Amino acid sequence: MSRLGNFLLALSVAASGLAAATPAAATGLDDRINAALSPISNAVASTVFYSVPIGEASLPLIVVWLLVAAIIFTLYLGFINLSGFRHAIDIVRGKYDNHSNGPGEVSHFQALTAAVSGTVGLGNIAGVAVAISLGGPGATFWMIVAGLLGMTSKFVECTLGVKYRRQNPDGSVSGGPMFYLSRGLAERGLGGLGAVLAVLFAVATIFGSLGGGNMFQSNQTVLQLISITGGDASPLAPYKWLLGIAIALIVGAVIIGGIKSIANVTDKLVPFMAGLYIIGALIVLAMNASAIPAAFASIFSGAFTPQGITGGVIGVLIQGIRRATFSNEAGIGSAAIAHSAVKTDRPVTEGYVSLLEPFIDTVVICTMTALTLVVTGVYTNPDLSGVTMTSAAFGSVIPQMTWFVTLAVILFAISTIITWSYYGTKAVAYLTNENKTAILVYQILFLVATIIGASMDLGAIIDFSDSMIFIMSIPNIIGLYLLMPVVKRELDEYRADLQAGRIQRTG
Repeated sequence: MSRLGNFLLALSVAASGLAAATPAAATGLDDRINAALSPISNAVASTVFYSVPIGEASLPLIVVWLLVAAIIFTLYLGFINLSGFRHAIDIVRGKYDNHSNGPGEVSHFQALTAAVSGTVGLGNIAGVAVAISLGGPGATFWMIVAGLLGMTSKFVECTLGVKYRRQNPDGSVSGGPMFYLSRGLAERGLGGLGAVLAVLFAVATIFGSLGGGNMFQSNQTVLQLISITGGDASPLAPYKWLLGIAIALIVGAVIIGGIKSIANVTDKLVPFMAGLYIIGALIVLAMNASAIPAAFASIFSGAFTPQGITGGVIGVLIQGIRRATFSNEAGIGSAAIAHSAVKTDRPVTEGYVSLLEPFIDTVVICTMTALTLVVTGVYTNPDLSGVTMTSAAFGSVIPQMTWFVTLAVILFAISTIITWSYYGTKAVAYLTNENKTAILVYQILFLVATIIGASMDLGAIIDFSDSMIFIMSIPNIIGLYLLMPVVKRELDEYRADLQAGRIQRTG
């Protein structure tokens, strides 16, 4: 039987077992799993998200860890996030294809869309609402600042991801923090440290991919479908597992083909879903055009009030980042795995391309969501939160547009699941030296987790997996600090070649 046949057979067997469970049994299983995992989850989460009081708020130190790194990288590289923006667009447009014949599997554009599909998720819809409800309109300003700074973190990690990637015997490539931590630090005489950090990153990636990158996405997608079709009285309510199977089959059909298959889907899906969502937001803004000037005024004035600053930081850097898909994952290291599959022999070119990822995710899409919430005024309603708040903003213009938000939730969630499956697969491959059986077992487990996530109250599972995603940032940023001189050297050499005319525009 083919690999795909084995894959779907195993999934169908697991799905059949889930389908046989009664709602009561499922509820009991929820309780037992949460009870078993809660002590572990609470201990890990309290450590990872250890907070210090700031006035009436609490600031997790992991947020400081990510933010300080982004600031340092931005200063060290001379604000490459701003100066390199136009060149990044030119590379994606194919204006500099001189180096696209290097090892790799996908184009610059495909690598970008694959990575964007992992970051543009439910947080762009629900996480922004949390930020605005906590910090008021001023949170939008700090969200944009966080996105701009995060662009440089992406530049550093994605340049290194390509530089230290490994070409496999079958022609595929494997890259990301696992490889620049092990290979890059070995070059600097820190091989032992690099090996430990790489394993820690890979293990955290696997756990994070199953929870925040998968189960949370399928869970929220199903809940939104049930909510919009009648809530507890919805005809879909007893069939969460069936909706989960549908999501798993869609994802499975894509991920079985690896990064090429994923990229072939994301290079069409990402522009479509982002464009569709932006059009919807523009409709809301157009029908509230008179409120736009006041909205911008409240965003800027609110950013520098006590509520705006405290609430904005909480909303963007705590609530947003903690929800994983709301943040652009800058500093986490995940996107470097996708970007490392690009066809190029100049690593820094993909560093440039990665600048666009936080810009699209945070500066564009999250800001569009924030504006719709502010101009419609729904953020002041204490009975609304998360997806329901964004849905209410769209529905306030045209009631049927709540279905528009539901479609966005589905597309954003599925794209996130697809890309995080690739991240987890590459982590397993690193730990098992590309063992195909281990990879297949992980992929089956991943799809079963999709179904479980759709069917269950996740509770402690999500708290634990969120912690794992942020643990990824600890070994990753340590490696980035130690290797940032390598990135600076690559950037200086590339700029010198550009200025000397050794790199020519090809379009």
